[in-house]
Amino acid sequence: MILHIDMDAFYAAIEQRDQPKLRGKPVVVGGGSGRGVVAAASYEAREYGIHSAMPGRRAAQLCPHAIFVRGRIDQYAKVGRQVREIFHRFTPLVQPLSLDEAFLDVTGSRRLHGDALKIGRTIKQAIKDELDLTASVGVAPLKFVAKIASDLDKPDGFVQVPSDGVIAFLDPLPTSRLWGVGRVGQQRLQRLGIHKIGDIRVRDIHDLKQKFGSWGEHLWRLANGIDPRKVVPDRTAKQISHERTFGDDLSDIDMLRAVVSHLCEQVSRRLRRSKRHAKTVTLKYRREDFKTFSRSSTLSSPTDSTNQLLQAALELLDEMRQRQPRPV
Repeated sequence: MILHIDMDAFYAAIEQRDQPKLRGKPVVVGGGSGRGVVAAASYEAREYGIHSAMPGRRAAQLCPHAIFVRGRIDQYAKVGRQVREIFHRFTPLVQPLSLDEAFLDVTGSRRLHGDALKIGRTIKQAIKDELDLTASVGVAPLKFVAKIASDLDKPDGFVQVPSDGVIAFLDPLPTSRLWGVGRVGQQRLQRLGIHKIGDIRVRDIHDLKQKFGSWGEHLWRLANGIDPRKVVPDRTAKQISHERTFGDDLSDIDMLRAVVSHLCEQVSRRLRRSKRHAKTVTLKYRREDFKTFSRSSTLSSPTDSTNQLLQAALELLDEMRQRQPRPV
């Protein structure tokens, strides 16, 4: 079984933990200059519609009394290491997605630590007791199902999907729960009468491929509980990646550059943590019509430097904006 563990409002929760006066208040990490981008928002701030990657100016409009704090990435990375240390007490098969979330394969840990439910609850309690933070946990036989499960009851959630209950779990959920389905994608699916994941499952795969290309086939496979991807620790992965699907299509180059910068930070941090270097940088880019493009750049020498990866990624972004200027 696979666990997906997602720290709740991680950056903002750390600020509220370290500064008790911030508890219960709408806290926004980053974006304080007005031109900056929100890195994280507490659940109190999210009630006003504030979310990560939003311009700070917009966040201030939505919640004028929000408290903006400067990000402390070194502190977040330190706490992230403490969280991962807890994970590794139970399994060596830990695949981080970022500082605040990871997949764990606990199949081989049953004899030593109990079943997946027990392990998930033990990890969740250890994070609370040792770090004074909360996490949401999804338990499922497939990676993407575990991720969906961890999102369903946030914050402080715990959702299990049994091996024989994947389809029953997925069918009634909105299509937006699937990886890669943003607001525009959801609207396009709805125009075809597709509102729930179960609606995708019963459609003809060839029809979806004809309308949406490889993206349609990908959605059909997920809706039918087909996901062969394994939990792969960074130390053995052939590639390390990070991606983001936007709620609204983006055209603003400054916003796109800010997002690429964030993705490069996440990837380079995982490279350094796993003591690895990369020589090829690839940028994947999906237009608003769901056509996906990718471009790669090979560096002169392997690196784990955020700046070097970012420089290559921004060059690829500029090139792709010239070739494909439509919204992303």
